[in-house]
Amino acid sequence: MAAALNTPEEAVARIAYLSSDVVISVQPSLSVPSAYSSKLEELASSGLKCALSKETTEVQTVRQNADPLLSVYQPARSGKIVSVTTTSNTLITSIPHLYKLSNYPVVFHVSMQPAAFPDYSEITSIRQTGLILLQSESTQEAQDMAVAAHALALKSGKAVIHFFSTSSQTEVAEEDSALLERALDRAAASGFREKTVDSNNLYADDGVVAQTAQVGELTPVIPASGLVTPEPASITASTAPSTAGDSTQATSVTSASSVDLEVTSRPITSDDIFAQATSIFAVIKEVTGRSYSVFEYTGPQHAEHAVFVFGSTTQLFRDVLNNAPSGEYDKVGIISARLYRPWFGAHLPNVLPKSVSKIAVLEQIHRQTTRWGPLFLDLLTCLRTGPSVQGAPSVVAHKLGYINEETAPQALRGVVQNLRSESPIQNLSVGLENGPPEAIEAKPEQPGVEFAYMKILDQLFGSRLHVANSLDRPNAGISATIAASPEYGYGSLLARLEKRKSLVEKVEKLAKSSDFATPGATELLSKWLLVAEDETKSAEAAEELIQQLDKDGSKAAQALLEDKALFKKESRWLIGSDAWAYDLGNSGVHHVIASGKNINMLVIDSTPYSQRAAADAARRKKDIGLYAMNFGNAYVASVAVYSSYTQVLHAMLEADKFDGPSVVLAYLPYNKEDDSALTVMKETKTAVDIGYWPLYRYDPTAEERGADNFTLESERIKKELKEFLARENHLTQLVKRNPVFAANIAQSYGKEVRQQQKRNAKDAFAKLLDGLSGPPLTIVFASDGGNAQNLAKRLERRGKARGLKTLAMPMDEYPVEDLNNEENIVFISSTAGQGEFPMNGRSLWEEVKNSTDLDLATVNYSVFGLGDSHYWPRKQDKIYYNKPAKDLDRRLQEIGGKVLVEVGLGDDQDPDGYHTGYADWEAKLWKALGVDNVEGLADEPPPITNEDIKAASNYLRGTIEEGLADTSTLAISASDMQLTKFHGTYMQDDRDLRDERKAQGLEPAYAFMIRCRLPGGVATAQQWIQMDDISNAFGNKTMKLTTRQTFQFHGVVKYNLKNSMRAINKALLTTIAACGDVNRNVMCSSIPAQSAFHTAVHACAKRISDHLIPSTTAYHEIWLMDENDKKVQVAGDAVVDHEPLYGPTYLPRKFKVTIAVPPHNDTDVYAHDIGLIAIKNEDGTLAGFNVLIGGGMGVTHNNKKTYPRTGSHIGFAPPDKIHLVCEKVMLVQRDNGDRKDRKHARLKYTVDDMGVEVYKGKVEELLGWKLEETRPFHFDSNIDTFGWVKDETGLNHFTCFIENGRIEDTPEFQMKTGLRELAKIHKGQFRLTGNQHLIISNVADEDLPAIKDLMAKYKLDNYQYTGLRLSSSACVAFPTCGLAMAESERYLPVLISKVEGVLEEHGLRHDSVVMRMTGCPNGCARPWLAEIAFVGKAYGAYNMYLGGGYHGQRLNKLYRSSIKEEEILAIVRPLFKRYALEREEGERFGDFCIRIGIIAETTEGKAFHDNVAEEETE
Repeated sequence: MAAALNTPEEAVARIAYLSSDVVISVQPSLSVPSAYSSKLEELASSGLKCALSKETTEVQTVRQNADPLLSVYQPARSGKIVSVTTTSNTLITSIPHLYKLSNYPVVFHVSMQPAAFPDYSEITSIRQTGLILLQSESTQEAQDMAVAAHALALKSGKAVIHFFSTSSQTEVAEEDSALLERALDRAAASGFREKTVDSNNLYADDGVVAQTAQVGELTPVIPASGLVTPEPASITASTAPSTAGDSTQATSVTSASSVDLEVTSRPITSDDIFAQATSIFAVIKEVTGRSYSVFEYTGPQHAEHAVFVFGSTTQLFRDVLNNAPSGEYDKVGIISARLYRPWFGAHLPNVLPKSVSKIAVLEQIHRQTTRWGPLFLDLLTCLRTGPSVQGAPSVVAHKLGYINEETAPQALRGVVQNLRSESPIQNLSVGLENGPPEAIEAKPEQPGVEFAYMKILDQLFGSRLHVANSLDRPNAGISATIAASPEYGYGSLLARLEKRKSLVEKVEKLAKSSDFATPGATELLSKWLLVAEDETKSAEAAEELIQQLDKDGSKAAQALLEDKALFKKESRWLIGSDAWAYDLGNSGVHHVIASGKNINMLVIDSTPYSQRAAADAARRKKDIGLYAMNFGNAYVASVAVYSSYTQVLHAMLEADKFDGPSVVLAYLPYNKEDDSALTVMKETKTAVDIGYWPLYRYDPTAEERGADNFTLESERIKKELKEFLARENHLTQLVKRNPVFAANIAQSYGKEVRQQQKRNAKDAFAKLLDGLSGPPLTIVFASDGGNAQNLAKRLERRGKARGLKTLAMPMDEYPVEDLNNEENIVFISSTAGQGEFPMNGRSLWEEVKNSTDLDLATVNYSVFGLGDSHYWPRKQDKIYYNKPAKDLDRRLQEIGGKVLVEVGLGDDQDPDGYHTGYADWEAKLWKALGVDNVEGLADEPPPITNEDIKAASNYLRGTIEEGLADTSTLAISASDMQLTKFHGTYMQDDRDLRDERKAQGLEPAYAFMIRCRLPGGVATAQQWIQMDDISNAFGNKTMKLTTRQTFQFHGVVKYNLKNSMRAINKALLTTIAACGDVNRNVMCSSIPAQSAFHTAVHACAKRISDHLIPSTTAYHEIWLMDENDKKVQVAGDAVVDHEPLYGPTYLPRKFKVTIAVPPHNDTDVYAHDIGLIAIKNEDGTLAGFNVLIGGGMGVTHNNKKTYPRTGSHIGFAPPDKIHLVCEKVMLVQRDNGDRKDRKHARLKYTVDDMGVEVYKGKVEELLGWKLEETRPFHFDSNIDTFGWVKDETGLNHFTCFIENGRIEDTPEFQMKTGLRELAKIHKGQFRLTGNQHLIISNVADEDLPAIKDLMAKYKLDNYQYTGLRLSSSACVAFPTCGLAMAESERYLPVLISKVEGVLEEHGLRHDSVVMRMTGCPNGCARPWLAEIAFVGKAYGAYNMYLGGGYHGQRLNKLYRSSIKEEEILAIVRPLFKRYALEREEGERFGDFCIRIGIIAETTEGKAFHDNVAEEETE
């Protein structure tokens, strides 16, 4: 049984899909689907094929305001059968396209709008475009006429618009398959596909003319394809059914030709179209039994009056006629035009009874601009002219308003009564003029994501802001769509400018008059005139003046107050979308720029870089920025709020101040209007970095002030853009000669370059191998962490040693076309994500998987994979284990490859990890290649380790200086990467951009992270300003407050490294030993309520830090040379050339020290190599410290040899000796830590291997004295306390909530700016907390008002968040951390937002639950101590841990593995609900999870992997 179709749009969408190669689906916006969308998506996902080609139909979605018909040109010109699904709202603006497309067999399915009461003026407005116009009214008619439209387009070669009303919706069955089979002309479709049009012109037609061929006396009708579909000229369509689709038709042409009949062609005529239409209607009747004709008449054959309906209510009138009592309408008929254009008026008398004397014309046109309607004139022309004028019926015009089933009888009765009168009233209105409320035109809506720019405008200009085409501005009698257009806004602003000019003139006159009741009015008017054109001063003067005029009350004052909004110099804006960049000739952009008026335009482009339509030259948008700059009189800026918020501010302020037109092009890419900020940010970063959306500002007057007119602000692209322009200069002339290249060049050229690079590299290496005698072996690898690459390189070396011609390369550099010609090839791949190839293997895999040209019958191959059989605990996920290797092996066999060695699988769970499986596989490979028994093989040198790098570095110098001087790359060498960590900086690359830059043939977006050394996290206000300056000048304009209480900068490119380091030094800070195998930044509790005690504890932290700092002079030599290239000292540090504490190889791994002050464990004292718990004397002074050793967080997923550990108590030490205790603990680790296995090198493993007591004994042996017994203490929590507190000295402290430590400005929250302004007036300290928050510290009472006012202004005093959010923490992870497996900092806030509703519902809003997230298991945010933690395992997938101690005293345990967001929410929401209902008094969430048996308690680090909630399932 055929499926049901519920709406006309569903029925039409199905026919369009089945009858087209390409369907252009026009949607109101990205977030609002059209009425066709769901059916088209359903058909596309079902894999249903086009009835004409048996190929899957392509569905392209285009926004209604993005000039959607541009998308028709490219497929139509290339021979594709195209249809468009849209609404009548798009027709008028598309008229220029309709003229040009009229001679292509394109079908436009148009639902009339508004749906409840359509406006048919949209149809009459396009009646002269040359398209065939076909109409329907019900769901069944819509389906049948959709078939007719496609059949008619194919037979005539002309474009057809099928317009239909959607007010009548009844369920119908899908069309009979025989209908499409018989109606659609396959021969015509094939002929059209064979013809392509070589044209790219949007401003003139293509010269295409729909033609028919005439063979002797046979007149077949065909499109311009040249194929002939003959029909006997003597047979009319009304008597003979169509034979479209009959395979015998082609032979008819052959037969005619064989008798030498002359074949000629001529343009299609309206008579041809009439014959074709009636023929198609006959086919529909034969198959379905439903009758249609060009004109359709209902009523008696002796009717005297007829009602010609052009609207959506024809069937309502027919129903009234059919159901009326006998005698009421016995002589009345209803008529309608099924085929509205071409107009076949000459055939109308053949349909109308001869007895009809009067015809009422009902036209459903909302805003009739002429006295007589178009249909009325059509009828008048055909009935009252020519030979039939004698006795022709008279025509009476009526305006058809809204009617329904209830009002239709009354409406028809009124029309008939008017006709029956001796003098009928012309233009009589029938029904409601404006229609029902739901028929009111829908207002355009501003997408939610675009509010970012509106917020910035509001923040900058406040009450001065005037948006002329604002969607919420009342515009009486003006269509909302028109009111939002640039033309209307421009006209509105011109009027407003004139109005203000008039106000100024009026004020000038009144300031000299005595028309006011108070003397102060004229004085204030004069003052205002002096500053009227000053943005700030006019606003200040206006407030005082308006108050005075209010008090004055005179007529003159009242007259001025009518325009009081104009006293301020407004910031005048027009706001639009990238639709303004499509050139239809109706954009007001040109008028604004050409006018020279002081008007600002904000044009928001929302096309994502990943969705750019570069391949379709017809869809390219006008570069408004370049267009405006060519005028030379306009300020132009290209900005992106998710790339540089500061630049947006500068651009908008400069645009406002510029005396002339300004254009700000703003990028805000999104696929859906509910896209997350993270998605928008990633798209923005890629577009800006690649150069798709460059950031710049252009001020044509800047040169007069001694500045550059044009400033390029895409920081990373500056150097690359210059190189690109130099390299690509020869393309400029090529593009000018052939503009179509402009849209394709960026995509195609990059691809060609990469292909040629692959070919050159491989060919060059092949030449080097020519001299070797052994067989060739090509090794290609896909690697993300380096293991697969290392194996491949080692296999390459060993192959050469055996006499083979070996070549190793990444998979994405291997030319796939060489695969058929290989003799021996080996693939080595690790496993990424959810069983996916690493990034550098995916492109080749896709080519191999999808290729139909590969034949490996002569190719020997083998595959080795690296994976972890325990990585996915759930049974259903086992398929991901080594999936890339297995899939590749299977595919290579399918295409004929010969197996050298069965696929090898390396497993991290084997005794030697993946090496176990690899050793066996490699031995078999050498045997298969006949080189297993080669004698005299030299021993391979051992791989270079971190210990080797340190030993050879000359106390951390390495070749860092040389690497910094190398301008050919923004990277440094691998060994120097390890060494720069000791200097406080990591080399990273932006992983958001990694894939796209690789695709563009660019090196990764390398930049450096710099971390300061800030003992105890205490900085001065001046240092805060200096750090802010560094982030703005050299970084990515944000700062990160880390979980180790220090500043961290990201995005520092190599050539800015030295300047950054020097700037940090000038702030009396340093970065040495902030990272690396040394003692890192020493942490200390912030304790704002205990200032004196904090001072004492912080002094100890500083002493420990200074005592354990490395002594090498390398840091000073490399980074801090003065202008005379002499070494300088930092803060009095001694300059020496050896390491008395560390030695030449420093420590086995990183080393961390922290101090906590009970009852606040805000530094997670149990998580560090050394944890010091400050103990008070009875008088409140510092007695000393309990010492813990062996804490540590780093873990490797599914490697049970690695685990987190909480510190173990070893005793108590006084303050004056605590730095010595730390030194001796570190020295024991230096001498006993594992330097062979870095995964086992941390102090926690040394303590467990030696035993706590043994380790303690070695420490005491070095000290020469015994530690005292541990003293009692108590912790309450490990979170921060927010808000104001007063300490014992009377000073005030405020703890600010800084989510995940990120200091930045956004349109919603100008945090970074606010904190900088605060630092300018703050006289105390800034304290960074171990939970990534910030304390405004040591504020005197007299300074409180100013501090509080500033905090309120910038919303820095807001900490009214849920307890869960306040207790959360996340590491950086993507995009900069090279170790990240999943998002963290950017995702945790999103996840919390999705959970908070449950907290609110169950009364948990203010309950603190410690939630932490990291992107990998290294544990930077100390997740293993959280009550609930998420640790990244693959992109979008996390391990979930429960049961950590609220005080930070207990490790949590694995609850679920590799779960995604929907699973997380499904677990967390009911769990919090249960916690709310079942918890005991004062019970913390982690304790609750253990008590109710959800998770087992972790008693020590070595038990971390025991009794997990989700056991391994084999």
